[in-house]
Amino acid sequence: MKYAATRPYAEPEKAARRILEIANAVELLQGRIHIEKVNEPFLFRDGGSPAEYGAGLKLAIDRRWLTLHESGTFVTFTPAGAELFA
Repeated sequence: MKYAATRPYAEPEKAARRILEIANAVELLQGRIHIEKVNEPFLFRDGGSPAEYGAGLKLAIDRRWLTLHESGTFVTFTPAGAELFA
């Protein structure tokens, strides 16, 4: 029998933390983090699924760690999100 492998980012908390780690490593451009600089490593290098990415990003926004611009093209750290890496 084959069992499904456990997904490392199946829990939104873990996905959100990984998204924050990636965003923290990205060089800011005018104080912003372009969303493709976060989703590419999460989806293609780390092997996360789009659903896991969406759930993690939503949790990070809901907890006010990140803010998503209304255009959806970039995120910024909030003071609470920046404190996680201080």
